Amino acid sequence: MSEMLMFNALRAAIDEEMDHDPTVFVMGEDVGHYGGSYKVTKDLYQKYGDLRLLDTPIAENAFTGMAVGAAMTGLKPIVEGMNMGFLLLAFNQIANNAGMLRYTSGGNFKIPLVIRGPGGVGRQLGAEHSQRLEAYFQAVPGLKIVACSTAYNAKGLLKSAIRDPNPVLFFEHVLLYNLKDDIPEEEYWLPLDKAEVVRRGADVTILTYSRMRHHVLQAVKTLESQGYDPEVIDLISLKPLDYDTIGASVQKTHRVVIVEECMKTGGIGAELSASIHERYFDELDAPVLRLSSQDIPTPYNGRLENLTIVQPAQIVDAVQKITANQI
Repeated sequence: MSEMLMFNALRAAIDEEMDHDPTVFVMGEDVGHYGGSYKVTKDLYQKYGDLRLLDTPIAENAFTGMAVGAAMTGLKPIVEGMNMGFLLLAFNQIANNAGMLRYTSGGNFKIPLVIRGPGGVGRQLGAEHSQRLEAYFQAVPGLKIVACSTAYNAKGLLKSAIRDPNPVLFFEHVLLYNLKDDIPEEEYWLPLDKAEVVRRGADVTILTYSRMRHHVLQAVKTLESQGYDPEVIDLISLKPLDYDTIGASVQKTHRVVIVEECMKTGGIGAELSASIHERYFDELDAPVLRLSSQDIPTPYNGRLENLTIVQPAQIVDAVQKITANQI
C-alpha cells in the first residue's frame, strides 16, 4: 500500500491503462503540456507523446464528436472536461451520438469512450462552474454514469471505465482531488455497476454518493454518539443503480434517507425515491426522505453557497426524524 491523493490515483489509472493498451489516449483542453486543470494528466505527454495527450481547442462539441468517431474506429478515447459544466456544449454529441450509436447501428459500432472531469459545487466557483450534471444525463439511453468518492475507488473505477466497451460518464468532485487514501501497489479494478456498503447498520439506510459520502460520515459520528445505528451506502453507479444492494438494505432497516448534491427536482434522489417506493413499498416503515441541493443556480457568495447544499447537521436531523416517524 502507498498513500496517494485522488488526482494522483486517477493519473495512475490513466497511466496504467495507456501503458497496457496503445489505443487509449486522452484529449481535452490543456491535458498535455499543462497536465490538466487539476493535474490528473501531469507529465504524461512526456511518456506517451503529444498525439496520445492531445490538446484541443476550446470547442467541446467538436472534440467530443471527434472522440465518438475515434471510438467507432477502434480507439479508446478519454475526454477530459476542464469543468464538467462545459460539456453541456457537447450534449448532442454525448446523447445523440455516444449514447445511441451502438443501438442505431444495430450493434455494428461499439463506443468505448470515457468522459471525465471535475464537477459539483466547489468553493465559490460560481453557478456555471458548480454544475451537477448527473441528472441531466441520467435519462439518456446507452450511457453509464459513475461517481467516484475516494482515491481508492477513483483509481479502480476509472481503470474499469476505460476497459468498458460502452460510453461512461465519470464524475469527479472538484473538492475531493486532495483526499488521501491507501492504494495497493498491484493493479486492481472495481465494478462499475455496484454500490459500496460503507457502514453496516440497522436503524436507517442512508444512500449517497460523491462528496456527500463524506458529509454523511461526519453526521454518522454524531449519530453514533447518540445511539443510532445507520447503514451508509455509496451508490457509485448512478446509471444503472444497484438495486440488489439497495433493496437488501431497505429490507433490513425499513427506512431510507437519500443525501445528494444534485438538485431536488428531477435529481438522482427523485429517481431513487420513486423506484424504492415502487419496488419496496411494503418494506418501508416511513416515506423515503430526500435531502438535496436547493433548486437554484449556485451562488458565488460562500455563505449562500453553503446554504444551497446539504450539511451534516441536516443529515443528523433527518435520521432523528425518520427513526421517530416524525416526517
